[in-house]
Amino acid sequence: MRKNDILTLTADTLGADMEGVCRHEGMAVFVPGLLPGETAPVRIVKVQSRYAFGRLEEPPQTASATRRTPDCPVYPRCGGCSCRHMSYAATLSAKRQQVEDCFRRIGHLDVTVPPVLGMDDPSAYRNKTALPVGGTTEEPCVGFFAPRSHAIIPIDRCPNAMPPADDICRTVLDWMKRNRVAPYHEETHSGLVRHIVIRVNRQHQAMVTLVVNGSSIPRATELADALVPLGVVSLILNENRERTNVILGRKFRTLHGESTLKDVLCGLTFDLSPAAFFQVNPRQTEVLYQTALDFAELRPTDRLCDVYCGAGTISLMMARHCQTVLGIEIVPQAIDNAKENALRNGIANTDFRCGAAEDVLPKLVDEGLRPDVIVIDPPRKGVEPAVIDAIVKAAPRRVVYVSCNVATQARDAALLAEGGYRLDKVQAVDMFCWTSGVECVAAFSKNATTT
Repeated sequence: MRKNDILTLTADTLGADMEGVCRHEGMAVFVPGLLPGETAPVRIVKVQSRYAFGRLEEPPQTASATRRTPDCPVYPRCGGCSCRHMSYAATLSAKRQQVEDCFRRIGHLDVTVPPVLGMDDPSAYRNKTALPVGGTTEEPCVGFFAPRSHAIIPIDRCPNAMPPADDICRTVLDWMKRNRVAPYHEETHSGLVRHIVIRVNRQHQAMVTLVVNGSSIPRATELADALVPLGVVSLILNENRERTNVILGRKFRTLHGESTLKDVLCGLTFDLSPAAFFQVNPRQTEVLYQTALDFAELRPTDRLCDVYCGAGTISLMMARHCQTVLGIEIVPQAIDNAKENALRNGIANTDFRCGAAEDVLPKLVDEGLRPDVIVIDPPRKGVEPAVIDAIVKAAPRRVVYVSCNVATQARDAALLAEGGYRLDKVQAVDMFCWTSGVECVAAFSKNATTT
Protein backbone atom coordinates (compact mmCIF):
# COMPACT_ATOMS: atom_id res chain seq x y z
CA MET A 1 0.00 0.00 0.00
CA ARG A 2 1.37 3.39 -1.02
CA LYS A 3 0.24 6.99 -0.85
CA ASN A 4 -2.25 7.91 -3.61
CA ASP A 5 -3.24 4.29 -4.24
CA ILE A 6 -6.98 4.01 -4.88
CA LEU A 7 -8.48 0.93 -3.26
CA THR A 8 -12.04 -0.36 -2.94
CA LEU A 9 -12.52 -0.79 0.80
CA THR A 10 -15.35 -1.80 3.14
CA ALA A 11 -15.68 -0.37 6.64
CA ASP A 12 -16.17 -2.92 9.41
CA THR A 13 -16.45 -0.63 12.43
CA LEU A 14 -16.10 2.98 13.53
CA GLY A 15 -12.94 4.38 15.10
CA ALA A 16 -12.58 6.74 18.05
CA ASP A 17 -13.13 9.77 15.79
CA MET A 18 -16.17 8.25 14.05
CA GLU A 19 -14.14 7.36 10.98
CA GLY A 20 -14.71 4.11 9.15
CA VAL A 21 -12.16 1.38 9.97
CA CYS A 22 -11.31 -0.83 6.98
CA ARG A 23 -8.84 -3.67 6.55
CA HIS A 24 -6.46 -4.16 3.63
CA GLU A 25 -3.80 -6.86 3.64
CA GLY A 26 -3.96 -6.97 7.42
CA MET A 27 -3.55 -3.23 7.87
CA ALA A 28 -6.18 -0.90 9.34
CA VAL A 29 -7.20 1.99 7.09
CA PHE A 30 -9.10 4.88 8.68
CA VAL A 31 -11.55 6.60 6.32
CA PRO A 32 -13.60 9.60 7.55
CA GLY A 33 -17.17 9.57 6.28
CA LEU A 34 -17.39 5.83 5.59
CA LEU A 35 -19.90 3.90 7.71
CA PRO A 36 -19.80 0.23 8.75
CA GLY A 37 -20.99 -2.02 5.93
CA GLU A 38 -20.33 0.59 3.23
CA THR A 39 -17.93 -0.03 0.34
CA ALA A 40 -16.33 2.78 -1.64
CA PRO A 41 -13.21 3.78 -3.62
CA VAL A 42 -10.67 5.23 -1.18
CA ARG A 43 -7.52 7.21 -1.95
CA ILE A 44 -4.68 6.46 0.49
CA VAL A 45 -3.38 9.79 1.82
CA LYS A 46 -0.95 8.63 4.51
CA VAL A 47 0.75 5.31 5.28
CA GLN A 48 2.30 4.41 8.64
CA SER A 49 3.97 1.16 9.65
CA ARG A 50 0.80 -0.42 11.10
CA TYR A 51 -2.08 1.64 9.72
CA ALA A 52 -3.04 4.12 7.03
CA PHE A 53 -5.45 6.98 6.39
CA GLY A 54 -7.71 7.26 3.40
CA ARG A 55 -10.12 9.70 1.77
CA LEU A 56 -13.38 8.87 0.05
CA GLU A 57 -13.08 9.35 -3.70
CA GLU A 58 -16.76 8.66 -4.44
CA PRO A 59 -19.93 8.08 -2.41
CA PRO A 60 -20.41 4.53 -1.09
CA GLN A 61 -21.77 2.04 -3.61
CA THR A 62 -24.66 1.20 -1.25
CA ALA A 63 -25.45 3.62 1.56
CA SER A 64 -25.85 2.40 5.13
CA ALA A 65 -29.32 2.62 6.65
CA THR A 66 -27.82 4.95 9.26
CA ARG A 67 -26.52 7.45 6.70
CA ARG A 68 -28.30 10.78 6.37
CA THR A 69 -27.83 13.99 4.42
CA PRO A 70 -25.85 16.43 6.62
CA ASP A 71 -27.88 19.44 7.75
CA CYS A 72 -24.92 21.83 7.59
CA PRO A 73 -23.63 23.22 4.27
CA VAL A 74 -19.97 23.31 5.40
CA TYR A 75 -19.84 19.80 6.89
CA PRO A 76 -17.33 18.14 6.95
CA ARG A 77 -14.99 20.87 5.70
CA CYS A 78 -15.17 23.03 8.84
CA GLY A 79 -13.95 20.28 11.16
CA GLY A 80 -16.27 21.17 14.01
CA CYS A 81 -18.34 17.98 13.74
CA SER A 82 -17.37 14.44 12.80
CA CYS A 83 -20.65 12.57 12.32
CA ARG A 84 -23.39 14.74 10.84
CA HIS A 85 -23.58 12.17 8.03
CA MET A 86 -25.05 9.67 10.53
CA SER A 87 -28.43 9.47 12.21
CA TYR A 88 -28.36 10.79 15.76
CA ALA A 89 -29.32 7.36 17.10
CA ALA A 90 -26.34 5.87 15.28
CA THR A 91 -23.95 8.37 16.89
CA LEU A 92 -25.24 7.40 20.35
CA SER A 93 -24.82 3.71 19.55
CA ALA A 94 -21.25 4.30 18.37
CA LYS A 95 -20.40 6.20 21.54
CA ARG A 96 -21.82 3.43 23.72
CA GLN A 97 -19.63 0.94 21.87
CA GLN A 98 -16.62 3.21 22.29
CA VAL A 99 -17.11 3.30 26.08
CA GLU A 100 -17.52 -0.47 26.28
CA ASP A 101 -14.45 -1.11 24.10
CA CYS A 102 -12.25 1.21 26.18
CA PHE A 103 -13.18 -0.35 29.53
CA ARG A 104 -12.64 -3.86 28.17
CA ARG A 105 -9.56 -3.26 26.02
CA ILE A 106 -7.71 -0.65 28.12
CA GLY A 107 -9.10 -1.24 31.60
CA HIS A 108 -9.55 -5.03 31.23
CA LEU A 109 -12.87 -4.60 33.04
CA ASP A 110 -16.18 -6.14 32.03
CA VAL A 111 -19.01 -3.72 32.60
CA THR A 112 -22.50 -3.42 31.18
CA VAL A 113 -22.71 -0.12 29.32
CA PRO A 114 -26.31 1.15 29.05
CA PRO A 115 -27.48 3.36 26.18
CA VAL A 116 -25.91 6.81 26.08
CA LEU A 117 -28.12 9.57 27.51
CA GLY A 118 -28.77 11.73 24.45
CA MET A 119 -30.75 14.88 23.75
CA ASP A 120 -34.35 15.07 22.56
CA ASP A 121 -33.22 17.85 20.22
CA PRO A 122 -29.46 17.77 19.58
CA SER A 123 -29.26 21.24 18.05
CA ALA A 124 -28.40 24.74 19.26
CA TYR A 125 -26.85 23.26 22.39
CA ARG A 126 -23.50 25.09 22.67
CA ASN A 127 -23.52 28.09 25.00
CA LYS A 128 -20.02 29.16 23.95
CA THR A 129 -18.66 29.69 20.46
CA ALA A 130 -15.17 30.93 19.57
CA LEU A 131 -14.79 31.80 15.90
CA PRO A 132 -11.61 32.95 14.16
CA VAL A 133 -12.00 35.99 11.93
CA GLY A 134 -10.54 36.05 8.43
CA GLY A 135 -11.20 37.32 4.94
CA THR A 136 -10.35 40.84 3.88
CA THR A 137 -11.11 44.35 5.10
CA GLU A 138 -13.71 44.62 2.33
CA GLU A 139 -15.22 41.16 3.03
CA PRO A 140 -14.43 39.89 6.53
CA CYS A 141 -15.68 36.45 7.51
CA VAL A 142 -15.85 34.09 10.47
CA GLY A 143 -15.67 30.33 10.49
CA PHE A 144 -13.84 27.30 11.78
CA PHE A 145 -10.39 26.03 10.97
CA ALA A 146 -10.39 23.13 8.54
CA PRO A 147 -9.11 19.87 10.07
CA ARG A 148 -5.32 19.88 10.59
CA SER A 149 -5.14 23.37 9.10
CA HIS A 150 -5.36 27.06 9.92
CA ALA A 151 -7.39 27.76 6.80
CA ILE A 152 -10.71 29.31 7.84
CA ILE A 153 -13.83 27.72 6.38
CA PRO A 154 -16.35 30.61 6.35
CA ILE A 155 -19.76 29.93 7.86
CA ASP A 156 -23.01 31.87 7.96
CA ARG A 157 -24.54 29.81 10.76
CA CYS A 158 -23.61 26.98 13.10
CA PRO A 159 -26.41 24.52 13.92
CA ASN A 160 -24.72 23.71 17.24
CA ALA A 161 -24.61 27.30 18.53
CA MET A 162 -27.26 28.70 20.86
CA PRO A 163 -29.00 31.78 19.50
CA PRO A 164 -28.29 34.64 19.11
CA ALA A 165 -24.68 33.63 18.31
CA ASP A 166 -25.15 33.63 14.53
CA ASP A 167 -26.84 37.06 14.52
CA ILE A 168 -24.08 38.44 16.74
CA CYS A 169 -21.39 37.29 14.30
CA ARG A 170 -23.17 38.87 11.36
CA THR A 171 -23.54 42.13 13.29
CA VAL A 172 -19.83 42.25 14.18
CA LEU A 173 -18.87 41.54 10.56
CA ASP A 174 -21.19 44.33 9.35
CA TRP A 175 -19.52 46.73 11.81
CA MET A 176 -16.07 45.67 10.61
CA LYS A 177 -17.04 46.16 6.97
CA ARG A 178 -18.60 49.59 7.54
CA ASN A 179 -15.62 50.85 9.49
CA ARG A 180 -12.94 49.06 7.46
CA VAL A 181 -11.69 47.13 10.48
CA ALA A 182 -9.10 44.66 9.26
CA PRO A 183 -9.33 40.96 10.19
CA TYR A 184 -6.22 39.36 11.64
CA HIS A 185 -3.88 37.42 9.37
CA GLU A 186 -1.75 34.87 11.14
CA GLU A 187 0.97 34.65 8.46
CA THR A 188 1.85 38.36 8.61
CA HIS A 189 0.72 39.02 12.21
CA SER A 190 -1.26 41.96 10.86
CA GLY A 191 -4.86 43.12 11.15
CA LEU A 192 -6.94 43.77 14.23
CA VAL A 193 -9.81 41.35 15.01
CA ARG A 194 -8.64 37.79 15.71
CA HIS A 195 -11.62 35.99 17.27
CA ILE A 196 -15.22 36.56 18.24
CA VAL A 197 -16.01 34.65 21.43
CA ILE A 198 -19.69 34.45 22.34
CA ARG A 199 -21.11 33.08 25.57
CA VAL A 200 -24.92 32.75 25.84
CA ASN A 201 -26.94 32.01 28.98
CA ARG A 202 -30.24 30.19 29.14
CA GLN A 203 -32.15 33.46 29.03
CA HIS A 204 -30.44 34.08 25.65
CA GLN A 205 -28.45 36.98 27.03
CA ALA A 206 -24.93 37.12 25.64
CA MET A 207 -21.41 38.16 26.47
CA VAL A 208 -19.30 39.05 23.44
CA THR A 209 -15.52 39.09 23.71
CA LEU A 210 -13.59 40.59 20.79
CA VAL A 211 -10.04 39.29 20.72
CA VAL A 212 -7.84 41.89 19.03
CA ASN A 213 -4.25 42.34 17.96
CA GLY A 214 -4.17 45.75 19.63
CA SER A 215 -5.54 47.69 22.58
CA SER A 216 -8.65 49.37 21.17
CA ILE A 217 -11.27 49.23 18.43
CA PRO A 218 -12.83 52.07 16.42
CA ARG A 219 -16.41 53.15 17.07
CA ALA A 220 -16.95 50.80 20.02
CA THR A 221 -20.17 52.57 20.98
CA GLU A 222 -21.59 51.98 17.49
CA LEU A 223 -20.85 48.27 17.83
CA ALA A 224 -22.38 48.07 21.30
CA ASP A 225 -25.53 49.85 20.15
CA ALA A 226 -25.92 47.34 17.32
CA LEU A 227 -25.42 44.35 19.65
CA VAL A 228 -27.72 45.36 22.52
CA PRO A 229 -30.98 44.60 20.62
CA LEU A 230 -29.68 41.03 20.15
CA GLY A 231 -29.51 40.47 23.90
CA VAL A 232 -25.85 41.35 24.41
CA VAL A 233 -25.39 42.53 28.00
CA SER A 234 -21.60 42.53 28.00
CA LEU A 235 -19.05 43.59 25.38
CA ILE A 236 -15.46 42.80 26.36
CA LEU A 237 -12.19 43.65 24.62
CA ASN A 238 -9.40 41.11 24.96
CA GLU A 239 -5.88 42.06 23.94
CA ASN A 240 -3.80 39.29 22.36
CA ARG A 241 -0.73 40.54 20.48
CA GLU A 242 1.15 37.25 20.69
CA ARG A 243 2.02 34.96 17.79
CA THR A 244 0.15 32.06 19.33
CA ASN A 245 -2.65 29.56 18.81
CA VAL A 246 -4.08 30.44 22.21
CA ILE A 247 -7.31 32.36 21.66
CA LEU A 248 -7.45 34.67 24.68
CA GLY A 249 -4.77 37.04 25.90
CA ARG A 250 -4.39 38.12 29.51
CA LYS A 251 -5.79 41.67 29.30
CA PHE A 252 -9.57 42.22 29.42
CA ARG A 253 -11.46 45.50 29.32
CA THR A 254 -15.23 45.97 29.51
CA LEU A 255 -16.46 48.22 26.69
CA HIS A 256 -20.16 47.98 27.47
CA GLY A 257 -22.42 46.51 30.13
CA GLU A 258 -21.39 44.01 32.77
CA SER A 259 -17.98 42.38 33.22
CA THR A 260 -19.59 38.97 33.88
CA LEU A 261 -22.56 36.97 32.62
CA LYS A 262 -25.00 35.30 35.01
CA ASP A 263 -26.20 31.79 34.31
CA VAL A 264 -28.12 29.10 36.19
CA LEU A 265 -27.13 25.45 36.39
CA CYS A 266 -28.61 22.74 38.63
CA GLY A 267 -30.57 25.41 40.49
CA LEU A 268 -27.39 27.36 41.30
CA THR A 269 -26.45 30.83 40.06
CA PHE A 270 -23.01 31.49 38.59
CA ASP A 271 -21.21 34.67 37.53
CA LEU A 272 -19.06 33.88 34.50
CA SER A 273 -16.04 35.95 33.53
CA PRO A 274 -14.82 35.89 29.90
CA ALA A 275 -12.08 33.36 30.72
CA ALA A 276 -14.09 31.20 33.13
CA PHE A 277 -14.61 27.51 32.37
CA PHE A 278 -18.25 26.44 32.14
CA GLN A 279 -19.65 23.32 30.51
CA VAL A 280 -20.75 24.14 26.95
CA ASN A 281 -23.99 22.12 26.94
CA PRO A 282 -26.11 23.25 29.91
CA ARG A 283 -29.00 20.86 29.33
CA GLN A 284 -26.75 17.81 29.25
CA THR A 285 -24.52 19.14 32.03
CA GLU A 286 -27.48 18.87 34.37
CA VAL A 287 -27.99 15.28 33.21
CA LEU A 288 -24.28 14.56 33.73
CA TYR A 289 -24.11 16.08 37.21
CA GLN A 290 -27.36 14.44 38.31
CA THR A 291 -25.88 11.11 37.21
CA ALA A 292 -22.76 11.81 39.27
CA LEU A 293 -24.92 12.74 42.26
CA ASP A 294 -26.97 9.54 41.93
CA PHE A 295 -23.79 7.45 41.64
CA ALA A 296 -22.30 9.09 44.76
CA GLU A 297 -25.16 7.76 46.94
CA LEU A 298 -24.50 10.52 49.49
CA ARG A 299 -25.69 10.39 53.08
CA PRO A 300 -26.41 13.51 55.19
CA THR A 301 -23.38 12.79 57.41
CA ASP A 302 -20.92 12.19 54.55
CA ARG A 303 -17.70 14.10 54.03
CA LEU A 304 -17.08 14.61 50.31
CA CYS A 305 -13.84 15.47 48.53
CA ASP A 306 -14.13 16.93 45.02
CA VAL A 307 -10.77 16.63 43.27
CA TYR A 308 -10.18 18.84 40.20
CA CYS A 309 -13.20 20.87 41.33
CA GLY A 310 -12.83 23.80 38.92
CA ALA A 311 -15.18 26.63 39.81
CA GLY A 312 -17.02 24.32 42.20
CA THR A 313 -20.07 23.36 40.16
CA ILE A 314 -20.13 19.72 41.30
CA SER A 315 -19.02 20.67 44.82
CA LEU A 316 -21.86 23.12 45.31
CA MET A 317 -24.47 20.82 43.79
CA MET A 318 -23.46 17.93 46.05
CA ALA A 319 -22.99 20.11 49.15
CA ARG A 320 -26.78 20.17 49.54
CA HIS A 321 -26.76 16.39 50.08
CA CYS A 322 -23.88 15.83 52.53
CA GLN A 323 -22.26 17.29 55.64
CA THR A 324 -19.10 18.89 54.19
CA VAL A 325 -17.32 19.28 50.86
CA LEU A 326 -13.62 19.88 50.28
CA GLY A 327 -12.68 21.00 46.76
CA ILE A 328 -9.17 20.89 45.27
CA GLU A 329 -8.16 22.80 42.13
CA ILE A 330 -4.86 24.05 40.69
CA VAL A 331 -6.19 27.23 39.01
CA PRO A 332 -6.30 30.15 41.49
CA GLN A 333 -9.02 32.02 39.58
CA ALA A 334 -11.23 28.92 39.61
CA ILE A 335 -10.82 28.59 43.39
CA ASP A 336 -11.76 32.27 43.76
CA ASN A 337 -14.82 31.64 41.59
CA ALA A 338 -15.75 28.56 43.64
CA LYS A 339 -15.64 30.54 46.89
CA GLU A 340 -17.65 33.39 45.35
CA ASN A 341 -20.21 30.94 43.95
CA ALA A 342 -20.62 29.33 47.37
CA LEU A 343 -21.32 32.74 48.95
CA ARG A 344 -23.64 33.73 46.11
CA ASN A 345 -25.73 30.60 46.60
CA GLY A 346 -25.70 30.66 50.39
CA ILE A 347 -23.75 27.40 50.72
CA ALA A 348 -21.62 27.37 53.88
CA ASN A 349 -20.42 23.76 54.17
CA THR A 350 -17.66 23.94 51.52
CA ASP A 351 -13.91 24.50 51.73
CA PHE A 352 -11.69 25.01 48.69
CA ARG A 353 -7.93 24.48 48.49
CA CYS A 354 -5.69 25.72 45.69
CA GLY A 355 -2.90 23.49 44.42
CA ALA A 356 -2.09 20.53 42.21
CA ALA A 357 -4.23 17.52 43.09
CA GLU A 358 -1.17 15.26 43.10
CA ASP A 359 0.39 17.48 45.80
CA VAL A 360 -2.61 18.56 47.89
CA LEU A 361 -4.59 15.33 48.19
CA PRO A 362 -1.67 13.07 49.29
CA LYS A 363 -0.62 15.69 51.87
CA LEU A 364 -4.15 15.97 53.29
CA VAL A 365 -4.53 12.18 53.40
CA ASP A 366 -1.21 11.86 55.20
CA GLU A 367 -2.55 14.39 57.71
CA GLY A 368 -5.63 12.26 58.31
CA LEU A 369 -8.22 13.25 55.68
CA ARG A 370 -10.69 10.38 55.30
CA PRO A 371 -13.61 11.35 53.03
CA ASP A 372 -16.60 9.04 52.76
CA VAL A 373 -16.94 9.81 49.03
CA ILE A 374 -14.42 11.17 46.52
CA VAL A 375 -15.42 12.71 43.18
CA ILE A 376 -12.78 13.16 40.48
CA ASP A 377 -13.29 15.13 37.27
CA PRO A 378 -9.78 15.43 35.78
CA PRO A 379 -8.56 16.96 32.52
CA ARG A 380 -8.28 14.77 29.42
CA LYS A 381 -4.93 13.32 30.47
CA GLY A 382 -6.62 11.61 33.41
CA VAL A 383 -5.61 11.21 37.05
CA GLU A 384 -2.03 11.41 38.28
CA PRO A 385 -0.77 8.17 39.91
CA ALA A 386 -0.17 10.05 43.17
CA VAL A 387 -3.87 10.92 43.28
CA ILE A 388 -4.86 7.27 42.74
CA ASP A 389 -2.49 6.22 45.54
CA ALA A 390 -3.96 8.86 47.86
CA ILE A 391 -7.51 7.75 47.08
CA VAL A 392 -6.64 4.13 47.88
CA LYS A 393 -4.98 5.22 51.15
CA ALA A 394 -7.95 7.42 52.13
CA ALA A 395 -10.25 4.43 51.50
CA PRO A 396 -13.52 6.27 50.78
CA ARG A 397 -16.70 4.21 50.61
CA ARG A 398 -17.33 5.33 47.03
CA VAL A 399 -15.42 6.95 44.20
CA VAL A 400 -17.22 8.73 41.36
CA TYR A 401 -15.12 9.44 38.27
CA VAL A 402 -16.38 11.95 35.68
CA SER A 403 -14.40 12.10 32.44
CA CYS A 404 -14.42 13.56 28.94
CA ASN A 405 -11.79 11.01 27.84
CA VAL A 406 -12.98 7.46 28.33
CA ALA A 407 -9.59 6.01 27.32
CA THR A 408 -7.74 7.59 30.26
CA GLN A 409 -10.75 6.90 32.49
CA ALA A 410 -10.55 3.19 31.66
CA ARG A 411 -6.80 3.21 32.32
CA ASP A 412 -7.35 4.80 35.74
CA ALA A 413 -10.25 2.43 36.47
CA ALA A 414 -7.82 -0.47 36.22
CA LEU A 415 -5.55 1.23 38.79
CA LEU A 416 -8.47 1.74 41.17
CA ALA A 417 -9.39 -1.92 40.73
CA GLU A 418 -5.84 -2.90 41.68
CA GLY A 419 -6.24 -0.70 44.75
CA GLY A 420 -9.28 -2.59 45.98
CA TYR A 421 -12.18 -0.80 44.25
CA ARG A 422 -14.91 -2.51 42.25
CA LEU A 423 -16.32 -0.82 39.17
CA ASP A 424 -20.06 -0.91 39.77
CA LYS A 425 -21.49 0.93 36.81
CA VAL A 426 -20.86 3.48 34.09
CA GLN A 427 -23.13 5.90 32.29
CA ALA A 428 -22.21 7.91 29.22
CA VAL A 429 -23.82 11.28 28.48
CA ASP A 430 -23.84 12.93 25.04
CA MET A 431 -22.48 16.38 25.84
CA PHE A 432 -20.95 17.09 22.43
CA CYS A 433 -23.56 16.09 19.88
CA TRP A 434 -22.41 15.31 16.32
CA THR A 435 -18.80 14.92 17.46
CA SER A 436 -16.88 11.86 18.63
CA GLY A 437 -16.67 13.24 22.18
CA VAL A 438 -18.59 11.67 25.05
CA GLU A 439 -18.67 12.25 28.82
CA CYS A 440 -18.77 9.23 31.07
CA VAL A 441 -19.50 8.76 34.78
CA ALA A 442 -18.10 5.69 36.54
CA ALA A 443 -18.96 4.57 40.09
CA PHE A 444 -16.62 2.50 42.23
CA SER A 445 -17.19 0.96 45.65
CA LYS A 446 -14.62 -0.34 48.09
CA ASN A 447 -14.36 -4.10 48.20
CA ALA A 448 -15.59 -5.43 51.53
CA THR A 449 -12.51 -7.64 51.86
CA THR A 450 -10.11 -4.69 51.46
CA THR A 451 -8.80 -3.06 54.62
